[in-house]
Parts: sequence; C-alpha cells; structure tokens
Amino acid sequence: MEYSKEFKAALSNFSPVEKDRLIFRLLKKDKLLSKKLYFELIDTETTDDKRDAMEENVKEKVFLASKYIGNQKYFQTIIRKLSAEITEHIKITTDKFGEISLHILLINEILENNEELGRQRFDNVYKLYLYIINKIFRALILAKKLDEDYWMEIDELLEDLDKKINSNTYLQKLCINNGLDFNWLKCENIPDNLDQIMKEIKSQGFLR
Repeated sequence: MEYSKEFKAALSNFSPVEKDRLIFRLLKKDKLLSKKLYFELIDTETTDDKRDAMEENVKEKVFLASKYIGNQKYFQTIIRKLSAEITEHIKITTDKFGEISLHILLINEILENNEELGRQRFDNVYKLYLYIINKIFRALILAKKLDEDYWMEIDELLEDLDKKINSNTYLQKLCINNGLDFNWLKCENIPDNLDQIMKEIKSQGFLR
C-alpha cells in the first residue's frame, strides 16, 4: 500500500502521546514486528547469539521428531513448524548467513536419520524428499548471493549434506531426476543464474 503525502502529513501532526498509543496498538496486532523492534532496540543478544540458540533448537527438535519418522505426516508437520521458526528468526534478525546455514542444518539433521528413512516405503517419504530438494535449491541460490567470506563455512555444511545425500539411494536418485547437480554443493560452483534454472525445472513439472 502506498501512502499519500497528505496521509503522512496527518500522521506527523499526531502528538507524541497519540503516536505512542498508535504504536502500541499496532504492536499488539503484529507480534513479529514487536519481536523485531525489541531485538533491534533493547535485546542484549546478538544475531550470532540468536543463531546459536536456533541451531540448538533445530538439533533438539529434529532429534525428538525422529521418533515419529514412521508417521510421515506427523513428522513433516513438525519439520515445517521448525522451518517456520527459522523463518521467524530470519525476519526478526535479518540474519542472511543464518537463512542459509540454518536451513542446511535442518536438512542435515533430518538426514542423520537416513537409516530410519530407508526403512520407509518410498511413497511415504517422497514428499519429504521433494521438500528437502526444494530447500537445497533455495539455500544454494541464497549462498551464491552471499559475501564470499562466508563461503568456506557454507561449504562445510554442504560437504556434510553431499555425504548424507549419497548415503540415501532414493534421495540421491530423486535429486538427479529433479535437476540438482551435486557439483553445485560447493559455493564456487553454483551457477549465477540458478534461480532461473530452478524456474525452468519447475516449468517442466519437476520439484513438485
């Protein structure tokens, strides 16, 4: 929504007390904005602190969720909720590195359970694997745009991911079928136009 000069001028004419009341009314309705302002204005924790806490949260919750791998619908519900928590962390802190590292960590933690996943019927884990592949594509697209100073840390996560994918035959084949080139699991090899490549792959009916 665009705001006219007249509307902005009218808001500027509010008294400090009226502005305070308006701000608090808006914050009550927008919890995410409230958390973001709290973080930016008075929170003693840094973005790194928040990311470290989220890393532990991811590890703990995937570990607990792994008990329900046999119930894929429930397991995937937990994973999606955890992914939403990561997204909230990103929106609050604008953590560009964490946007990549936390999602790759989430995938790696899920694939720690390759043995249990391998016992499931492929039909049962198909949606989970497609979800993982889509997240890998998005993480790689973001990684290519990240400052190269961070690439070494991302590459360590991607190296672990590469090993885990290659330890899961079904996931490995599905990655190949959906156009994921394993050479891209190194930042310097990620194509500059990977976002366009992904769109083309989707237009052909894959990644869905």
